[in-house]
Amino acid sequence: MEILVTGGAGYIGSVLVPSLLGDGHDVTVVDSFIYGQTSLLDCCANPRLRIVRGDVRDRRLMSRLVPAADAVLPLACLTGAPLCDRDQLAAESVNRDAVRAIADGMSPSQMLIFPSTNSGYGVGEAGIDCDEETPLRPISLYGRLKVELERDLLDRGNAVTFRLATLFGTSPRMRLDLLVNDFVYRAVVDRFVVLFEGHFTRNYLHVRDAARAFRHALANYDAMKGRPYNVGLSDANISKSALCELIRRQLPDFTFLAADVGKDPDQRNYIVSNARIESTGYRTTIGLEAGVAELIKGYQVLRRTQYANV
Repeated sequence: MEILVTGGAGYIGSVLVPSLLGDGHDVTVVDSFIYGQTSLLDCCANPRLRIVRGDVRDRRLMSRLVPAADAVLPLACLTGAPLCDRDQLAAESVNRDAVRAIADGMSPSQMLIFPSTNSGYGVGEAGIDCDEETPLRPISLYGRLKVELERDLLDRGNAVTFRLATLFGTSPRMRLDLLVNDFVYRAVVDRFVVLFEGHFTRNYLHVRDAARAFRHALANYDAMKGRPYNVGLSDANISKSALCELIRRQLPDFTFLAADVGKDPDQRNYIVSNARIESTGYRTTIGLEAGVAELIKGYQVLRRTQYANV
């Protein structure tokens, strides 16, 4: 299969692309390499890989690449609320408009698998697990753009969308700004963290399981297309306080303090059901405890702070 991956040198892409190559696919990556990452160097010896240094907003470039693909995985994104808030025009053009243009150039026979976010559920409701029928109420520009685009793609009837949980785990293009990755880094380096609204709950997903979800959809596309899917660890709907307790079990010197005043700028708080994608046969393979252990080892290597989308 010929697969086009935009943002293929990013946090998910640099894990997913080697897996796709290992599955025997021909992969074209389009990436602007704006973070100076070198995450695909170990794949360059593979003759099935093509790398195009470019911008997904370049309509002429994408109009050449999209028709040649059997499947398109549009990962290129300004990821996270802080980055989108800092440059709203860029967020709209990359996160929404560029993907719409890709979809406009695709035929019904091509596969489109789009990574949305379960942050679209926003604050959530007490006692209610958010499934794919739960109303979407995003509280950030990042979430609003993802929700708007997902609705557009699903209305076309020939896409699969993933509402990904908060990602964690090591990647060749590392990110330290993700919640689990950040807390473990602070536990290793600073040995403490101050918690604002520690009762806030989220769902989590290892980056390698996120990559597996895309491979699963490629293999089961006809049965899955036209619907959104929550993708996360079903046993990891936990609060920030519980996450810190889990980290402390592996790093006993780690201290976390609850702030008496102040608010978390990220007000997401919800419990998510992943039953729909599990009904298709997909299962996660890496839990939070294993991910924390992995990150602790990774942070013996990393001591630099440029690994973030901020």
